[in-house]
Amino acid sequence: MRQLFLNLLNLYSTLGIIEALHRYYQNTATDVRRVWLSTVVDHFHSSLGDKGWGCGYRNFQMLLSSLLQNDSYDCLKGMSVPCIPKIQSMIEDAWKEGFDPQGASQLNNRLQGTKAWIGACEIYTLLTSLRVKCRIIDFHKSTGPLGTHPRLFEWILNYYSSEREGNAKVVCTSKPPIYLQHQGHSRTIVGIEEKKNRTLCLLIFDPGCHSQEMQKLLKQDIEASSLKQLRKSVGNLKHKQYQIVAVEGVLSPEEKVARRQASQIFTAEKIP
Repeated sequence: MRQLFLNLLNLYSTLGIIEALHRYYQNTATDVRRVWLSTVVDHFHSSLGDKGWGCGYRNFQMLLSSLLQNDSYDCLKGMSVPCIPKIQSMIEDAWKEGFDPQGASQLNNRLQGTKAWIGACEIYTLLTSLRVKCRIIDFHKSTGPLGTHPRLFEWILNYYSSEREGNAKVVCTSKPPIYLQHQGHSRTIVGIEEKKNRTLCLLIFDPGCHSQEMQKLLKQDIEASSLKQLRKSVGNLKHKQYQIVAVEGVLSPEEKVARRQASQIFTAEKIP
């Protein structure tokens, strides 16, 4: 049974993309001055069974796939990437522990057997219950012309580029990917490019993108057109507001208790 589950999970995932991107930027991408990449992340795409409501779960699978391959997160030892019903049960367990009672109440304290959406608050709740230190930041209004969000791009750049990196064109950071939410959909940020003209471009895994498309990125000679699905410039992100969940390390048991208390009245950091 477990093998069947793993086989099903593999149907929805693509491994090795971050390594392929590293090769691509090292050898081509002449218009890019520098690129910062997350630690290894597996891409998970939505299936027929969760199309239209499962993006939050798929992004959690992507984020967890990265943390499980990162030795710093020993609080997750022995875990594997869970299926959607298991994630639903894990969030319900976090609610029972006392996390985010308001959010739990809005979803009637129940996710299993439903097609309820989950968003940044549920991702934060689940990660915190697993002793993963993270924060929610709310980019609650446009900070640039034509409804754009340049402050979001600047924040992401600071997140990835805060380590000593020398002059390398491709910077393989120790940073996990970032959960990105907007009205109606969520995605996973896995890196950021700085072009030679100093404009910024996010690299994003979308659970709505099928693995057949993602596997084109594994070819020896990646075509620039294949990267189009990953690259998002400031002009591509024009929703009214965005929320991110960024991972920052491991919580001590005492810090976890303090965060559970703080989640009784849930507030996100706001920028600006």
